[in-house]
Amino acid sequence: MAAPAPKQEELQPHAVRDQLPAVSYCLTSPPPWPEAILLGFQHYLVMLGTTVIIPTALVPQMGGGNVRSALLSLTLSLSTLALASTAAAAAPEPDKKGRPFPFLGQEEKARVIQTLLFVAGINTLIQSFLGTRLPAVIGGSYTFVAPTISIILAGRYSGIADPHEKFVRIMRGTQGALIVASTLQIIMGFSGLWRIVVRLLSPLSAAPLVALVGFGLYELGFPSVAKCVEIGLPQILLLVALSQYIPHLVPLLGTAFERFAVIMSIAVVWLYAFFLTVGGAYKNAAPKTQFHCRTDRSGLVGGAPWISVPYPFQWGAPTFDAGEAFAMMAASFVALVESTGAFIAVSRYASATPCPPSVMSRGIGWQGVGILLGGLFGTANGSSVSVENAGLLGLTRIGSRRVIQISAGFMIFFSILGKFGAVFASIPGPIIAAIYCLLFAYVGMAGVGFLQFCNLNSFRTKFILGFSLFMGLSVPQYFNEYTSVAGFGPVHTHARWFNDMINVVFSSKAFVGGAVAYLLDNTLHRRDGTVRKDRGHHFWDRFRSFKTDPRSEEFYSLPFNLNKFFPSF
Repeated sequence: MAAPAPKQEELQPHAVRDQLPAVSYCLTSPPPWPEAILLGFQHYLVMLGTTVIIPTALVPQMGGGNVRSALLSLTLSLSTLALASTAAAAAPEPDKKGRPFPFLGQEEKARVIQTLLFVAGINTLIQSFLGTRLPAVIGGSYTFVAPTISIILAGRYSGIADPHEKFVRIMRGTQGALIVASTLQIIMGFSGLWRIVVRLLSPLSAAPLVALVGFGLYELGFPSVAKCVEIGLPQILLLVALSQYIPHLVPLLGTAFERFAVIMSIAVVWLYAFFLTVGGAYKNAAPKTQFHCRTDRSGLVGGAPWISVPYPFQWGAPTFDAGEAFAMMAASFVALVESTGAFIAVSRYASATPCPPSVMSRGIGWQGVGILLGGLFGTANGSSVSVENAGLLGLTRIGSRRVIQISAGFMIFFSILGKFGAVFASIPGPIIAAIYCLLFAYVGMAGVGFLQFCNLNSFRTKFILGFSLFMGLSVPQYFNEYTSVAGFGPVHTHARWFNDMINVVFSSKAFVGGAVAYLLDNTLHRRDGTVRKDRGHHFWDRFRSFKTDPRSEEFYSLPFNLNKFFPSF
């Protein structure tokens, strides 16, 4: 009698995991000190891109120049190097002796960068100790650029002839707007209002939000790399090779390449770009090409002081305008939503449990305090979670809180020792943009990963997911295209502050996509029993309260026994 045919192995889907496996060091497990210091420095290098480029673009416009050109470039493309090229091309004409206006020299730009870096270090430490306690870097945000440009365009500054006085007056106006705007996040966070909103967030509605926080920044990637493709493309290829291929080809040294691929690739390509510069490769190139490719065009080293400590009200007393404050509050609300998505991605890559709503609300409150500090010190920009640093957690597979705290130490240290910090801040933009191509992708995939909790065979799931992603990309594209043609946004009334509020909100891909998914997921057939499982809501039930899951105490409890005085719910 013939033996029975072997039983075919039944295929099983991958298990659902509320914590990401294969993370070398999670939120509470720090690597050895030498390795942690080097990893912290790597995070510092990554966050420099946004810290440098926003002041580089804004400072020249604050003293004059082609502000309309800056407005279009800043609010539409959000391309890192497009911002820089606009700032360079739109600078005011030289004075009668042929010199640039003194305040528009590199000294003022370096001083604003130094201040933004100093405040970012303080905010990152506050967030890691008292906020969500996640390894999230809190830095400058592109969301606040549009209302800042609106302040620059305000009519009350147009009659000021002296460019230095104009710069100071505009800076004080942005300070006042940021101080008022900070109250929105402070109230929403510390009052617990945002906790109520987050409690209704399911894996299905979180997926588009987090995905668009990363993928929505695609304009900062290869379009900026292509500004100088001969150094940007090698950076992408080398970073991919060092982080993905070499660890498997050289197992003994694989961990080092995997964890420090960013530092290694930047060092090699930066040196390569330096040799191209001194070798005369760009001697006869167009000015824009030289600006993007050369390693000696930033001027930050010459303009930065050797030692300087930023302090509150260094530009003078803030001034307040109700319309500008409302516009900045709209940007603050958008940054609140985007930071929520980034916090969710950070918790995933730190191999922590989903952040409880009360902890998320606490973190948003302290982020509001960070915006307040930006207004007091005069950074000309608000704060939010650094998306690129969230992606770096995924690339290195190290989500340690200690690493981020060390990174904050580097931010404060190099902001005080300006000359040394300016050396690293002068890394050519295409190199930073090439790194973004990987890091933003990691954040986007953190959002896609939440679909493991959802029923992808459900037509309800398909509709909500597809429609929210499509609208999150399509609506901001319409606002951008309209503005590029007309010179102003689709909402164009006599109330400039109202125009700014609406145009800023609907220009954010993460906000539009996340809002659509959140609204549909909480209203469409919600009472149906099967819908709860389809949207993955039941997987997150035990994380709706701080005390429901014992791991919340390990990851999110406050230090120094502060939970007794400030309990989480």
